[in-house]
Amino acid sequence: MTDVVEEVPAEEIAEEEVVEEEVAEMNVLDALKEVLKKALVHDGLRKGLHECAKALDRRSARLCCLAKDCENEEYKKLIRALCAEGEVSVIMVDSGKDLGAWCGLAKLDADGEVKKAVRTSCAVITDFGEETRALTVLLDYLQKQADGEE
Repeated sequence: MTDVVEEVPAEEIAEEEVVEEEVAEMNVLDALKEVLKKALVHDGLRKGLHECAKALDRRSARLCCLAKDCENEEYKKLIRALCAEGEVSVIMVDSGKDLGAWCGLAKLDADGEVKKAVRTSCAVITDFGEETRALTVLLDYLQKQADGEE
């Protein structure tokens, strides 16, 4: 009787893990949000042109996020060139406000919703922190992107 009780929860747990993996694989942006938050907690996130340029120049960067809505073309060109020189992957994010909020540059209301976000055009991850499912999803996505370019 005890064997039957132990087998059922194990099967349920396995099914839940499969569902979670499917959800995580569906959205790369959610994975990026989680990876940015983990990097922020582990002091591995650099925000803004100056900090990002220093990290990219030192070759300590592992991943770069660049906002598509950045108006300064020279800014984008510099970041892309530094990333190419250091062979760092670049992920383009739609909005600088979103990127700023994901990097912790936002004020939150009582419900945890973003009330006011500071815009940032560039963020660099130097330390991913913990090994999470979101990080695996993000690295798989980047690997597929790199394979597609070659």
